[in-house]
Amino acid sequence: MSDHTINKTNPLMLASISPRRRAILKQIGIPFESAGSMIEETLYEEIPPTEIACEIAVRKVESVQHLYNNRWILGADTIVVINKNIFGKPNDYSECKKILHCLKGKTHKVITGFCIHDPVSKSMHLEAVMTKVKVKELSDVEIEAYIKTGEPFGKAGAYAIQGVGSFMIEKINGSYTNVVGLPVCEVVRALVKCGGLKCFPL
Repeated sequence: MSDHTINKTNPLMLASISPRRRAILKQIGIPFESAGSMIEETLYEEIPPTEIACEIAVRKVESVQHLYNNRWILGADTIVVINKNIFGKPNDYSECKKILHCLKGKTHKVITGFCIHDPVSKSMHLEAVMTKVKVKELSDVEIEAYIKTGEPFGKAGAYAIQGVGSFMIEKINGSYTNVVGLPVCEVVRALVKCGGLKCFPL
């Protein structure tokens, strides 16, 4: 197999149907297709948050690997951490409210673990990226109004920095795209290093 890099006829397989991750890959011009991983994103609090995010990313890759074993596969998972509390995606209104009350006026960490499957060597590249995010003091009225927009649902940490939720973000330290759901700089660098991309931009 002389050339098995990612291109239009051999697109990257994204083990996710996340609209945010799909939008990021489309924006930077990497050819890709996506497939839902259909795994349970269990948060094991007895292991470090970076390991949790990476473990879930690996499980996402493995869940589609049997279908796309000859393709480059990317899996990623994003979690929010504050005071040793780990937040994934809220399931309902009460979880949204609880998370936002925990985040208001404080700095939290957003961690994305990502896994890249190399179809030639069958090896996996694992990496975790962390960004610090400062949320302003939120009033009860602001929290209620934000939840009513529906945006917090399906988002790690119950907010979307690229959407309405940007109103609550005072400062970030680190990768912005990591907070959205996929750290572009690190993912592209890893794809080039692993041989998935010859160079970038394409």
